[in-house]
Amino acid sequence: MAKPLGFEKPLGMRDILPESLAKQRHLERELRQCIERWGYDEISTPSLEYFDTVGAASATLTDRMFRLLDKQGHTVVLRPDMTTPIARVVSSLYKDVPLPIRLYYQVNVFRAQEKEAGRNAEFSQTGIELIGDASVDADAEAIALAVVCLRAAGVETFRIAIGHVDFVDGLLEEEIEDEPIRNQFRQFLYERDFVGFRQLLATVDISTEANSRLEALLRLQGGKGKIEVARKLAGNGKAGRAVETIASLWESLEAYGVTEDLLIDFNLIINLNYYTGVVFEGYAADLGSPLLGGGRYDQLLSQFGRAASATGFAIKMDRLLQVTPSVKRQAPARVLLVYTEDCRGTALAEAQLLRKDGLVVVTRLVSKIDEKQVGQEAGFTKVICMTQQEE
Repeated sequence: MAKPLGFEKPLGMRDILPESLAKQRHLERELRQCIERWGYDEISTPSLEYFDTVGAASATLTDRMFRLLDKQGHTVVLRPDMTTPIARVVSSLYKDVPLPIRLYYQVNVFRAQEKEAGRNAEFSQTGIELIGDASVDADAEAIALAVVCLRAAGVETFRIAIGHVDFVDGLLEEEIEDEPIRNQFRQFLYERDFVGFRQLLATVDISTEANSRLEALLRLQGGKGKIEVARKLAGNGKAGRAVETIASLWESLEAYGVTEDLLIDFNLIINLNYYTGVVFEGYAADLGSPLLGGGRYDQLLSQFGRAASATGFAIKMDRLLQVTPSVKRQAPARVLLVYTEDCRGTALAEAQLLRKDGLVVVTRLVSKIDEKQVGQEAGFTKVICMTQQEE
């Protein structure tokens, strides 16, 4: 017989204790206020979705999804993200709502983890989706709002890196004929493995000029000045058009006044086959993993029958908790109201009145008032004892 699991939890699941949850709720309130001021409305979708509808369209790999069978035999998934369910809603329940549509969410998502990964399988995200606006200003709005959110949350030091998927794709398509090899280069960039990128580059049979051009890609990280460097490297094709998009985007971001928290990274890849244009990723000091990620995904909505451009981002709340200061709040006065059974009605009525005054009131029924024990109660600013004699 298998040993009972006792206090163990399923792989990747965790308990959030009151102290941490209080800080998370505080951060969620701060983010909610920021996002709503930009005209976004909150949405929530089911935790369970059909695999054939949402799971198949999601950017999350299938082997990272929690899949189950419902009683009708349909395969369902615990939502692995919120972008795909929102696309479903916009294409169905919101099909007659004119574009653009601005929505935001604060929910838990679920992604299965390998035993050695050490990551959470259920985690909270706060994110936005701007659907139906293909302009570079829509990309700028999403990035600027991400900056404002991180500032409001109290992240002291952070940077958001901005790139464009067509820049990398354009250079690779011009210089490397073999698609599998191009995919290897993309994988190295996705994993930020520049050593692997250079090692692969040394093995491919291309001209010295092409080799130098691809190697220069790894140095295109920095401020506004990298735009001109990228122009010279890109030429007039697909990569060149991506550079001009980034240039226009930067002008809009300068108008927002947020460029001090941004950097340009022309070799940035967030997802290998999901995003279609501008992408961005946020990093905080002393945090080894991205704090937020987002970008343009113009092909997703068409899978649900309503073709529309879209952009958005998601903040990973568990990582945000790690890089924000502790919340110092003035706790309300806590009152312990101890009563005996013969004065229950009077005591509970008094407790209600005190709560209406904004106090935290904990009630306790006892058989007999022990003044000495009550006097030793910790964590309360006041103790009230009520017995029949006090009525």
